[in-house]
Amino acid sequence: MAKRKLRMGMVGGGLTSFIGPVHRKAAGIDGNIELVSGAFSVVPGESAATGELLHLDPARVYENYQEMFEKEKRMPTDKRLDFVSVVTPNHVHFAPSKLALESGFHVLVEKPIAFSLAEAKTLKRVVEKTGLILGLTHTYTGYPMVKEAKEIVASGKIGKVRKVYVEYPQGWLSTLLEGSGNEQASWRTDPKRSGAGGAIGDIGTHAANLAEYITGSNITEICALLNTKVKGRKLDDDSSMLLKFDNEATGVLIATQVAAGEENDLNIRVYGEKGGLQWRQEEPNTLVLKWLDRPKEVLRAGWPYLSDLAKKNVRTPAGHPEGYLEAFANIYKAFGNAVYDYKPGKKIDPEKYDFPDVDHGVRGMAFVNTAIKSAMSNAKWTKFKV
Repeated sequence: MAKRKLRMGMVGGGLTSFIGPVHRKAAGIDGNIELVSGAFSVVPGESAATGELLHLDPARVYENYQEMFEKEKRMPTDKRLDFVSVVTPNHVHFAPSKLALESGFHVLVEKPIAFSLAEAKTLKRVVEKTGLILGLTHTYTGYPMVKEAKEIVASGKIGKVRKVYVEYPQGWLSTLLEGSGNEQASWRTDPKRSGAGGAIGDIGTHAANLAEYITGSNITEICALLNTKVKGRKLDDDSSMLLKFDNEATGVLIATQVAAGEENDLNIRVYGEKGGLQWRQEEPNTLVLKWLDRPKEVLRAGWPYLSDLAKKNVRTPAGHPEGYLEAFANIYKAFGNAVYDYKPGKKIDPEKYDFPDVDHGVRGMAFVNTAIKSAMSNAKWTKFKV
C-alpha cells in the first residue's frame, strides 16, 4: 500500500467514553492515521453528537456498527476504511470485530479481545479465514523500556530466567463505587458486561501479558486465589497466584483493585542466573538492572545505549517524560505499518511488527478461565489451556 494516511473507523468511544479519546489521540500522534468514520454510541443521538464534535462528515457517522460496515465497504477504494478501532465495553468487543473482519476491514480492538474464550477462538478462526490483521491494545507492551527489558532477557545478559514477580495494584474500587452510578465501575464489575473475571480480567490480563512479553515464555500452570473484598460486588476485586512458565521459571502474580491509595502501579521484576531487572508503569522511562557481581544500573529512555527495538519506540529526548499515550501510539504505529504492508493472500507476521495480535487475545481469555478454574479447585496446580 502506498504511504498515505490510513483511514480509521471507530466503534464506541462516544461523548461519555474514557478510552475512546485516548485511542483517538494515540492514533493521531504520528500523523499517519485519520479518523473518518464512526458508530460511537448506542445512546440515541450520541453518535451524531460525537461525530459533530470531531468534525466528521455527518454522512459517515452512524447509529450502529452494522450500518457503518455495510455502507463503508461499498465506498470507493480511495475513500473506504482501512481498519476499524473497537473501543466498546468488553461484551461488545466480539461482534463488531467479527463483522468488521468479515466486511473486509482490519481490526484493532481493546483488551480483552472478547467476552469469553469461545468468542476469542472464533475470532482467531475468522482472522485465519480472511487473512486480515487483528491487533490488540495491550498498552504496556508499547513502552520503550518494556521493549528494552524484553531485548535484555532475549540477549541472555541476565542469564536463564528463574523468577518473575508481576503485580498490578489499584485502589479505585476499594468501595462499592458501582453503587454510586459511576459508569466505569458499573460495567467493569458487571458479569454481563465485563465477563467472568473482575480484577483478573481487567488488570490481571495486563500483568500476565507483560510477564510473557518480557520473558518470551508462556505461562503453563496457575495456582490462584480470587477474592471479592467489597461486600455486594459481583466479581473478584483481588487476586494472588503462583505461576509456572514453559522455560522452568516460576512466578507470582498479584492483581487487586482494593489496594487503597494505589493508582496504577503495574510493576515487574525478572530474575535470571546472572542478574535481574525491574520496571514500573508509574516511572516508565526507567529500567533498573541488578547484578550479582557489580553495582546496579539505571537505564533511561532516550539514551543511545538502548537496543534498536527500544530506540524505535522512543519519541522524546532523554529527560522528557513520555508515557501512556505514547505507548498506545506505538501499538497504533506498529499495527499501521502492518496494514501498510498488507497484501491479499500474504500472511502478516505480527512478531515482525511487534504488536499484540489475536493469539495474545486468546491467551488473555485462557488466563482468566484458568485462574477462575484454579481458584475453584482444591488441586494445587491447574493447567493453562488455550
